[in-house]
Amino acid sequence: MATMDIFNGSAFNTTSLTGQINRVDYAPGFLGALNLFRPEPVRSRTIFVDVRDGGLQLIPTSAIGAPPKELSPDNRSAVPLKTVRLAEGFTMYAEELQGIRAFGSESETVQVQAEYLRRMARVRQDMELTHEHHRMGALMGTLLDADGTTVIYDFYTEFGLTRPAPVVWNLSSPTFNIRGAAAALVRSMVTGSRGAMTTGSTVHAIVGDEFYDKLVSHPMVERTYLNWQAAADLRNNGNPFGDFTFAGITFHNYRGTDDGTTIAVAADEARFFPVGAQDVFVHAMAPAEFMPYVNTPGLDTYAINIVDRDRQAWTRGELYSYPLYLCQRPDLLRTATAT
Repeated sequence: MATMDIFNGSAFNTTSLTGQINRVDYAPGFLGALNLFRPEPVRSRTIFVDVRDGGLQLIPTSAIGAPPKELSPDNRSAVPLKTVRLAEGFTMYAEELQGIRAFGSESETVQVQAEYLRRMARVRQDMELTHEHHRMGALMGTLLDADGTTVIYDFYTEFGLTRPAPVVWNLSSPTFNIRGAAAALVRSMVTGSRGAMTTGSTVHAIVGDEFYDKLVSHPMVERTYLNWQAAADLRNNGNPFGDFTFAGITFHNYRGTDDGTTIAVAADEARFFPVGAQDVFVHAMAPAEFMPYVNTPGLDTYAINIVDRDRQAWTRGELYSYPLYLCQRPDLLRTATAT
């Protein structure tokens, strides 16, 4: 029969567990799979975002021998932001190991470890869901806590910017010029980026079901969409939450949580953001609060095991993460609503 001594082995130390949990399979959210956020390991809880306002200026003509025009200095400031702490755990009791015994080629350690990692994988799924929630917050310009109402950071406020007003796309009208509306939106993002968006940058949008359905059924879009969808069917694309590129924007019908509220885009909304732009989205990762990791570059997650040394009645697995999903240029985000 397995004993609690198993948890004193090297397979359950902090370093081994962190490595193992990073190899556990999990279903990533769409925003995580998009690889939009540049990972940035940091060594402290507080990060500073350098804000510069150094616009281009025309150089006036001057007479030969006259002093050259002096370059105006950048208006520069540093905005301090703190990473957040996410933690969840479970307790495995000695009584639960009563039925685990060596069988066939499997050892007790392997069986106990498999059960332990199964539970840790559930925690990892909760953690990944939370990370997707924070990515969504960065794309919306407001990072909210798990309750959906407590504001952790309003990035517009932090950087002294005004949130752009949503634009209305009258997709119910067959004469609405979607191509023109899309071009105007993309132009406003590119010109407002002041060089952050280049020729290699693209504009994407995560959209709700109602917005997406109205978009792909609009007469201006329908023929293009049908050809696109036919090609997708040939590629055996069975995903009902598809994507479609039109007028320079890739629209993704975002699938959130099944309750439609925990992580979701409103049914009639589209959230536009740049992809491939310089220093717009960052995933800062701070180190864990435990002695082996002090002042080291942060990792995505940390798994630890705590053993009841007095009675050996239980062991506890815990998963920690110290992220900050950050939009450094919230002025490049746009929102549209469908009518």
